[in-house]
Amino acid sequence: MSSAPELPGYQHVYSGKVRDLYAPLGAEGAPREDQVLLVASDRISAYDFVLDTEIPDKGAVLTQLSLWWFEQLADLVPNHVISTDVPAQVAGRAVLVERLQMVPVECVARAYLTGGGLSEYQTTGAVSGLPLPAGLVDASKLPEPIFTASTKAPMGEHDEPISFEVVADTVGLNLADQVRDLTVRILQRGNDIARDRGIIIADTKVEFGQRADGTLVLADEVLTPDSSRFWPADAWEPGHPQASYDKQFVRDWLTGPDSGWERTSGHEPPALPDDVVEKTRAKYVEAYETLTGRTFSA
Repeated sequence: MSSAPELPGYQHVYSGKVRDLYAPLGAEGAPREDQVLLVASDRISAYDFVLDTEIPDKGAVLTQLSLWWFEQLADLVPNHVISTDVPAQVAGRAVLVERLQMVPVECVARAYLTGGGLSEYQTTGAVSGLPLPAGLVDASKLPEPIFTASTKAPMGEHDEPISFEVVADTVGLNLADQVRDLTVRILQRGNDIARDRGIIIADTKVEFGQRADGTLVLADEVLTPDSSRFWPADAWEPGHPQASYDKQFVRDWLTGPDSGWERTSGHEPPALPDDVVEKTRAKYVEAYETLTGRTFSA
């Protein structure tokens, strides 16, 4: 995994799977406690591993698409962005944001059944404790979008689905109600906009934080190919996995015969071949351009 770059005027404080966090330095050289520089790298993760191979421009796509979505969602919920005036070294893929008290659960909404939700449904008939109608298959549209939270596991470990009651026990009923409502409304708004552009947003994960006065704020990224499943609407056909605008090329290659990698082996995945890198980059850019109507520029 590539190391976080040194940035004059900022102190590196944390690196996650994709993002590097920095604290701005104040007049006397001490890190500020109210702001964070959020830098999206070109790293890519799959199956809880951060791969050695990066996807060029991925960080810029995620940042610029999130900024566009923040504008579309501004009447639903405030967001954490303070400024896009950032060091030239990370321009286009970084934002200066509020430092918030993060809500300690993964907030997921699903409009279609697939992925981990499908696996859980096939075993229990429910997702995160919510019973669903019988007979659903991969990519079935749900009667209405549902909130399916999960734990926030440390990097390298799996998130585990949890019921709404567990969310309420963790953060309190009032806050749990707020994040459930907002997560579902964000997905609904996203689909209202994306559907007109030929994209289905099957599900999404969002992050919330709170200001000192308790105000709930949308943070991190929103409705990107990393945090959501995007499907071409004209190709949607329940009953099998769908084509997607994300890192599916990476997942398919890793689990296919050419990689020589066994997902259950515990070993690090191999480096990605150039054609997989190029196709994955193209899908990220295509998602950005299709949704925003803008030409991507790193």
